[in-house]
Amino acid sequence: MKPKLRVPIRRDVYFIISILGFLVPLVIWQMVCSEHLVSHLFLPTPVQVWEAIRTWSNGTLGEDIYVSVKQVILGFLYAAVIAVPLGIYIGLFKPIEAALQPINDFFRYMPASAFIPLVLLWIGIGDSAKVSIIFIGVFFQIIVMTADVIRNVPQDYIDALYTMGARDSEAINLVVIRCAAPDILNILRVNMGWAWTYLVVAEMVAANRGLGFAIMQAQRFMDTPRIFGGIFIIGMLGVIFDLAFRFLYHIIFRWKVI
Repeated sequence: MKPKLRVPIRRDVYFIISILGFLVPLVIWQMVCSEHLVSHLFLPTPVQVWEAIRTWSNGTLGEDIYVSVKQVILGFLYAAVIAVPLGIYIGLFKPIEAALQPINDFFRYMPASAFIPLVLLWIGIGDSAKVSIIFIGVFFQIIVMTADVIRNVPQDYIDALYTMGARDSEAINLVVIRCAAPDILNILRVNMGWAWTYLVVAEMVAANRGLGFAIMQAQRFMDTPRIFGGIFIIGMLGVIFDLAFRFLYHIIFRWKVI
């Protein structure tokens, strides 16, 4: 019997299917609006959404995108720079795991949105507040996911290096980091998506600019096309960041994807 799981397909076929994955829901959406099955107040047509984005682009859209992207990148980078090394050490050294893993597990189950009142009280409603919410949202997740990846590095690889007289630092740099690096990059890619989620939550609560703030302003004025437009723009930005991570993965770890 010919295997069916993970069977590769041609690139052109893959591309066509991907395009259809976007077009089919769009056509269904347009058909629902054309038949007036739902009021345009609640479900605007794709054309209305496009017009809202075009009008927005002549106003503050560029600034809103810049503000949101900057906050996401800063919060995410601060979290990654601290969380990845901590995750590596938790995965390698049992005393550090015993000291940090329980408290990390305690905090990572707390929703980042629950910290918004405290962040606003301590920091205020400036950009630092949004960056802090993103940091809290992804920091603890990156730690636990990185630690799990480090634990999955085969012990035989490390033991083999020790038999050749390697020191701990050499075993970490030559085996552990190199084996885990592709998975760590994937962890960062996944958490970048979560960072956007936390940013929108933070901007909806306390902000005077940004995509989340614009969506909330549109909701107050029942401007449904702009709400859909804001959601669409965030989705597109997420796809761009995801593709950037995938491209980086193919460049750095070409040996793994060939």
